[in-house]
Amino acid sequence: MLTALSIRDVVLIEALDLDFSGGLGVLTGETGAGKSILLDALGLALGARGESGLVRQGASQAMVTATFDPPAPDGPIAKLFDENGLELDRGEPLLIRRIVKADGGSRAFVNDAPASASLLRALGGLLVEIHGQHDDRGLLSPAGHRALLDSFGRIDTAPVAQSWAAWRTAEAALATARAEQAEAARDREWLDHAVAELTRLAPEPGEEATLAAARADMQRGEKIAVDLQAIADLLDGSEGGLARLRQAARILERVADEHDALGEALAAIDRAINDAALTQDKIDAVADALAFDPARLEADETRLFELRAVARKHRVQPDELADLAADLAAKLARIEGGADSIAALTATAQAAADAYDTAAAALSASRTTAATRLDAAVMRELTPLKLDAARFRTTVAPLSPEAWSGAGKDRVEFEISTNPGAPFGPLIKIASGGELSRFILALKVALAEEGAAPTMIFDEIDRGVGGAVASAIGERLARLAQTTQLLVVTHSPQVAARGAHHLLIAKSHDGTVTRTGVRSLNDAERREEIARMLSGAEITDEARAQAVRLLEGA
Repeated sequence: MLTALSIRDVVLIEALDLDFSGGLGVLTGETGAGKSILLDALGLALGARGESGLVRQGASQAMVTATFDPPAPDGPIAKLFDENGLELDRGEPLLIRRIVKADGGSRAFVNDAPASASLLRALGGLLVEIHGQHDDRGLLSPAGHRALLDSFGRIDTAPVAQSWAAWRTAEAALATARAEQAEAARDREWLDHAVAELTRLAPEPGEEATLAAARADMQRGEKIAVDLQAIADLLDGSEGGLARLRQAARILERVADEHDALGEALAAIDRAINDAALTQDKIDAVADALAFDPARLEADETRLFELRAVARKHRVQPDELADLAADLAAKLARIEGGADSIAALTATAQAAADAYDTAAAALSASRTTAATRLDAAVMRELTPLKLDAARFRTTVAPLSPEAWSGAGKDRVEFEISTNPGAPFGPLIKIASGGELSRFILALKVALAEEGAAPTMIFDEIDRGVGGAVASAIGERLARLAQTTQLLVVTHSPQVAARGAHHLLIAKSHDGTVTRTGVRSLNDAERREEIARMLSGAEITDEARAQAVRLLEGA
């Protein structure tokens, strides 16, 4: 609920601070006093377009701050805060501030945190509904009629939304399977050949690297095999260096005792023998490691070249051939077993479609029942509002299949006929200005307990009516205000008398500057203002007496 509105330097308003309470609040004043300025200022706080023309002449900026009751911690406003990364101060009032500069720039804040105008509009839609004589939102927009009917009938649309999502998922899976099968079928001959080729090749991950390394080793062995054999010949054999060293060692053993140096020579030659033997062992080991079989080398090279050729053919890396073989084999299997798979998916999709049809039919029946109740509720309000000849109906009609959705298969629209025998048509196209306001009021009364915003504003909804019609409008506004905060800008004394709170909007001029002000009226001031509304510029005793009767009757 709106609890306060602070306005600074908006058009003719220099500084204004207003407090609001629940129930029916009426705003009156002479024509041109500035009632529209007050609504424009509130509109700024609710995300309306900020224009430099709203800044009071001579001021650098205009500022509006709207204060609302603390939002529910688990309600839609709290959810909107979460979605926009804002923190909700639990138990604290909600403050919305909008600043418009004289150069056209604007800034917005929600609980002192910077916010976008789009966020303000989203908040405004949850906090306040504004209806005027030419209102083109809310009740007049067919796009919202279905949701309003569902809310009025307390209809749970979740089963339809869930069955719709399941049907869409099943249809998407079926379409994908059919497309894959069609594509695979077109390539059947190529797939047969490719799978046969890869099956024969039987590639393994890492095989290319293993073959390449073995090939490189064998090529190195082929290159140095002659040199290794020459070294082996020099070291080994009866005439090799190692045999000669051993012969020299045996001779030294016989004479080593003859001189100390010969003993040292023997030790040195023993070391040389050991080193030569170690050298021969290492050369033998390398020769064994690099030993190559020409037939094996040829076989490995043939395999390696074939792997690389097939990989190039399929535009993959050799290590990816094994996965490719599995994928192509699976596609071939899907072709061969595709009929069974598609049959199963088709059955699943049909079951999902049947479930959606069942849920949508139940939803349509619930809407039809709710429409009957809503029509009766609205019709009860039309006669007191002097729309005796008018008729109202809620049309629940089937949509074409391409328009079906998670909200069902129904098109819902509020229609009226204003004269006997006249055809029904859309509310906004058929009703005149005064009739439109009364139809809106009748609908709002009927829908009052079903999802209305915490604060509702009617701007001159009683224009063009008077007497008993104005009295009926006032009575219904008061009834509507029992469940929501209601602010009414009115020229009707019958409506003004119904208010629980009365604000007077007046314009003043000090010779140089014109200002618009608003003040709350006490009982005596209310009587005078209603008398003025009854009689005009000169307030008569008869008007005052009538004002008293209106207030007492209210």
